[in-house]
Amino acid sequence: MHWKTLLLLLFYYNAHATVSPRWNRAMLFPAAQRFKRWSSSAPVSPVLQNSLEDVDMLFEFLLAEIEIDKSLRLSIKDEELASLRKAKEFDTVCNDIIPKSITEIRRLSARLSDYPRVLKKEDFERTVLTMVYTAYRAARARKHQKDSWAESFISLYKALKHDLMFS
Repeated sequence: MHWKTLLLLLFYYNAHATVSPRWNRAMLFPAAQRFKRWSSSAPVSPVLQNSLEDVDMLFEFLLAEIEIDKSLRLSIKDEELASLRKAKEFDTVCNDIIPKSITEIRRLSARLSDYPRVLKKEDFERTVLTMVYTAYRAARARKHQKDSWAESFISLYKALKHDLMFS
């Protein structure tokens, strides 16, 4: 009986050790995996920050007035900024990849709290953008919803702080 248990544990360990990192990313942001399958013309894994100029551009996007419509889609109000190629990637990440509902954001927070290693660049970036989205929603929510959004913001902040402290 013991050898069967040992064999089963060995099999489980081997299966767990061979899970690809791509699967782990999908666990944090499942929409990123679905997005890759849907779109053939868009970048395979859109990442906004590849250089210091990209970081500055992302900062400009976030400082520009961002609007959330009734279907929860984000858009940059400044037409000149919105016409840039990086703005299209920003739109893709914000509207097709990051979670929008409080339930999805709480699920992401729970996954982040159990995440065993340092976040990849795209996961960190998407988590920061989710946190920004959560802050926007908290600022515009009614009192009874504001607390839920604020709690989600705090849990995302704690997850990012943990990632930065142990990276």
